[in-house]
Amino acid sequence: MEARGKEALWLQKKPEVLKALRELAIIQSAESSNRIEGITVEPRRLRPLLLQQAHPKERPEEELVGYRKALDWIHKEYKNIELQPKTILYLHKLIQGDLSGDSGKWKTKDNEIIELFPDGKRHIRFKALSAKETPKAIQELCLGYHHICEQKELPELLAIATCIFDFLCIHPFRDGNGRISRLLTLLLLYQHNFLIGRYISLERITEETKESYYKSLSLSSEGWHQGKHTLIPWWNYCLSTLKEAYIELSQRMDISESIGGKGTMVRQTILQQQTLFNLAELQALCPSVSIQLIKKILLQLKHKKKITLSGRGRGAKWKVK
Repeated sequence: MEARGKEALWLQKKPEVLKALRELAIIQSAESSNRIEGITVEPRRLRPLLLQQAHPKERPEEELVGYRKALDWIHKEYKNIELQPKTILYLHKLIQGDLSGDSGKWKTKDNEIIELFPDGKRHIRFKALSAKETPKAIQELCLGYHHICEQKELPELLAIATCIFDFLCIHPFRDGNGRISRLLTLLLLYQHNFLIGRYISLERITEETKESYYKSLSLSSEGWHQGKHTLIPWWNYCLSTLKEAYIELSQRMDISESIGGKGTMVRQTILQQQTLFNLAELQALCPSVSIQLIKKILLQLKHKKKITLSGRGRGAKWKVK
């Protein structure tokens, strides 16, 4: 809640930094949210597709572009979008694209959440609500969320987390439930003035903490059909994700205010990276620095064996030792 209050101040002080972070967040969000579901595209095609410089050629690319379209719609229209069944169906139609026969339609067959083990064994982790019950359940979910928010029966962040959790348990679509849940999370956060998802990809953080995500979902879903489940594990996971995003944004803003010169700022930015990163991401973190200077410092740090490089061209990734 304290971090939310700083967003307006950051926007006034460093609008150029936040603008760069917005572009990076869109790319990371679309890539991570689809990759969590096993949807991937060639690295060289990723950026052109998400920056609308290329047209999709196959189903995974269509779904990646569809997620970008859904993000754009939420970013631009979130104040005018109401959580209701037709909104959820429209988001599904966007992310599935024209190549899917059931885009924008509720599931017609019952589905289960299956866990696959390395030895090939399958385990039913959760049996979702039946296809017959789904339309009514989604209607009740939307009405219940609005009622809880209007009556202030839960803090707003917990109301959002609970809504998303029940959506995942209903599992209303044959495919795309996870991606829709992450889009709905952004939408509801924006409507309560938590705009962090504009600048830091919540989907990327979810991908990086995927094990905790599935574990909390599994723990909280036990007894859901009987109304005997506990939301505490899921609440904790959602809050921790949001907190991590605000911490990351704060760190990036601090880096941008470095007074030791542009070279020092780039070095600090590089050495603070915890995961693999590429040149485009560094450019977004240091928007006031030329690409030539960034490349020069990367090579200097590589020569000093502070960082390592894997891959070539646009797919090249750097890692801090």
